[in-house]
Amino acid sequence: MAAKDWTVLATEKRALQEAVVPNDWILQNLPPKDTLNVMDFPENCGLLTAREIWITNTEVTGLLEKLSKGVWSAVEVTTAFAKRAVIAHQLVNCLTEIFIDRALKRAAELDEYLKTTGKVVGSLHGLPISFKDQVSIKGVESTIGYVSYIGRYAEKNAALVDVLESCGAIPYVKTNVPQTLMWGETYNHIFRRSLNPYNRSLTTGGSSGGEGALIALRGSPLGVGSDIAGSVRVPAAFNGLYGLRPSQGRVPYAGCVNTLEGQDSVLSVLGPISHSLGGIKGFIKGVVSQKPWLKDPLVVRKPWNEEEYLLADHGEGKQLCFGVMWDDEVVLPHPPIIRALQETKRALLAAGHQVIDWKPLKHGELNRALVSCSFASSVLCSLERLVDRLYCWRRRGLPNGAVSFGEPLIAEMYPVDGDVDRVVTGIPGHRAMPPGMSAYDAWQVQKKRRDLREEYLEHWNASIKLTGTGRPVDAIIAPAAHCTAPPHGGNRNVIRSTLVFTHFLLNIYRPPVYSMVWNALDYTALVLPTGLSVDPVLDLKKPPHTFFNDSDKANYELYDPEHFKGAPIAVQVVGRNLEEEAVIAMGEIVDSALKSTLQ
Repeated sequence: MAAKDWTVLATEKRALQEAVVPNDWILQNLPPKDTLNVMDFPENCGLLTAREIWITNTEVTGLLEKLSKGVWSAVEVTTAFAKRAVIAHQLVNCLTEIFIDRALKRAAELDEYLKTTGKVVGSLHGLPISFKDQVSIKGVESTIGYVSYIGRYAEKNAALVDVLESCGAIPYVKTNVPQTLMWGETYNHIFRRSLNPYNRSLTTGGSSGGEGALIALRGSPLGVGSDIAGSVRVPAAFNGLYGLRPSQGRVPYAGCVNTLEGQDSVLSVLGPISHSLGGIKGFIKGVVSQKPWLKDPLVVRKPWNEEEYLLADHGEGKQLCFGVMWDDEVVLPHPPIIRALQETKRALLAAGHQVIDWKPLKHGELNRALVSCSFASSVLCSLERLVDRLYCWRRRGLPNGAVSFGEPLIAEMYPVDGDVDRVVTGIPGHRAMPPGMSAYDAWQVQKKRRDLREEYLEHWNASIKLTGTGRPVDAIIAPAAHCTAPPHGGNRNVIRSTLVFTHFLLNIYRPPVYSMVWNALDYTALVLPTGLSVDPVLDLKKPPHTFFNDSDKANYELYDPEHFKGAPIAVQVVGRNLEEEAVIAMGEIVDSALKSTLQ
């Protein structure tokens, strides 16, 4: 049977996506492409009713209350978010799979159950939840940005989908990701680029970038992303949202589609993104209530701990001591990030908490250890095959018997000639790969990471001498990223750098250093929006400083306040390993302090 070129397969897939959208949801009054901020458009486009606007503007806690009491039906809530999701997609291209009819059928079943029994199915009864494309849903494709994966339908749900459905949640859409997943931006040859709704000339982040853009436009109340170096937290930060990176083993991951299967030196984790901390808390509390360790052998047997949430180990939250990390001695954050940290410190002091400076310990070494563990030992061996697969015949039988030919690897995310749907393709650098590590060398890298984690534990414990509370620092306040959402192509990725040389990564690449380090330590990390955005008047570019390294210099040169104008600014609240309950509670304290001070 004749082969189809990869461009034909990608075009056909996009056509199938468009075909499932109701015709009367297709808008004819979309703003022109040079309209950058589209945050207000969904409510003014004329498609949503006043009631649907009310529903989609309600935070997760309020939605669940009204759903549980039958004030709003699951059908009308799902319909409202589905319509707004389709609006969001037409604005910022955030969706991959759309299965609204299936979702509405499940919503009707939940409504009938509530009407008949007077009870909810679970703690998330009737709540629509969106999923990053790699989360498997039975009967739905997970292409994760590979044309060669078109036509692969999941035979069963990922464990997390089963868990959330047991809580009463309703899957209805999946969201866009970058080719290979290993990017800090979101573009692939099938669905193309996702945009930042605050400023469509800026990236929405990655690799959970579709989730970030969708939730920012309130096309979803709660979404699921994945995070191995910041892929939940960076899109949350870039889109003004809350995002949690739980420690390994707290949320089930089994059954997801991934790149680099079998690499388990540093595990990717699934985590929630939402407009509210109530959504983050509801997600974690609901997931662990279903005993997910019975569905995924890597999940820690730890139910929700209310004492930890009440901060029993942190002075019951009465006077906390936060350590502010102004920079990590690897890359100096841009001026808006420093301003947000200053405002956070001021807010916490006004709320009666203590704030001290946090001295970073070997963050550069920790980041290198993570890269070496998760990429250098496995990627440098496997990417050769990955490139071969993308460049050569992909002899995978599809439903129509076709095969894909010649899908190119993405070399850069910069738009070509200003066209966001075109990027530079080809092999970055040169074709040859650096040699992979021996098993023994990989063990040494993993040992190095273990030793650094032990050092960091001692470093944190030693802060008891500085706090005056009788406890070490309760949490670290840190930048969520080295910058706010940059222009397309400005958030360079791990996989490109590794393809070229590990040396490039460690010297001139702008890595996600402020998120990646907590993956290396396996600390619980929460991104929360400050309510601030980049202001060219307040956030002037500073004179050149003494650069830490070439990566720091490249980050300095990236910043132009006019280009970043309007981008949301976030901070990160970091706790220790498996401290999800406490980090959420301390996040609520930080969030409340910021809102009291800045509003």
